[in-house]
Amino acid sequence: MKKINNLPIIIAFLSFILSSCSVNKAKIDNDLEKYFKSRHVEGCFTMLNNADGRITVYNLGLDTTRLTPASTFKVVNSLIGLQTGVITDEKMIIKWDGVTRGRQDWNKDMNMKEAFKVSSVPYYQEVARRIGKDTMKLWVDSLGYGNMDISGPIDSFWLNNHLKISPDEQLGLMKKLYFDQLPFRKSVQQTVRDVMLQEDNTAYRLSYKTGWGFDEQNNSIGWMTGWIEENRHVYFFVTLIKSPDPKIDMRSVRLDITKDILKHYGFFEGKK
Repeated sequence: MKKINNLPIIIAFLSFILSSCSVNKAKIDNDLEKYFKSRHVEGCFTMLNNADGRITVYNLGLDTTRLTPASTFKVVNSLIGLQTGVITDEKMIIKWDGVTRGRQDWNKDMNMKEAFKVSSVPYYQEVARRIGKDTMKLWVDSLGYGNMDISGPIDSFWLNNHLKISPDEQLGLMKKLYFDQLPFRKSVQQTVRDVMLQEDNTAYRLSYKTGWGFDEQNNSIGWMTGWIEENRHVYFFVTLIKSPDPKIDMRSVRLDITKDILKHYGFFEGKK
């Protein structure tokens, strides 16, 4: 019987854990509380200045709490899909299944780039089904992604509170993706970085992925995770929002809070 060499997987896992963003040395900034309170939500924010390694955190307890990744898992789903060939490239189209859903922009054929931008759950559920349970588990374990629990249906484990990840762990993942330090081909990581780019102008480049789900107590959980670049310097950030209010417009609140905090720190003017 041929012996399987698990060393690369072990190294990748340990590398991820050892290089994740430790919050033990973080600066706690409680001034950020006002941005969450003004919108009647609980939340946390964490940022890493790559130039000096400084980490700034608001609400440390929530920053190290694991919750459903919701659609932020599309980052990893894309990486695995591209690496394995399940997704040939960002132009690969998956046909609409004909089921009419509440999000009208999901009800059509679309390619990966568009599916990522509109956060199409059906597109990425089909990608996960094509990847399959064993291959998905191998890669999630290799990344050391959160609690690494993909139990339950292959097309919903990132939505149903089986898989969980903390904001601090999300921050570490973003840094490794940016610097081609994940165990995927560099071209694969570049493609995912490209589809994450949301705003690009002379002052800054803003890249992120959002997510919206619910925890076991039916609280709305909102994510925004990515990085901002100004003057060739990169800053990684994660915003997490939690609210029991079913009427909250998570799509606007998570973006508004993140941008208010970034403005608070002097971003968007090209002076950082």
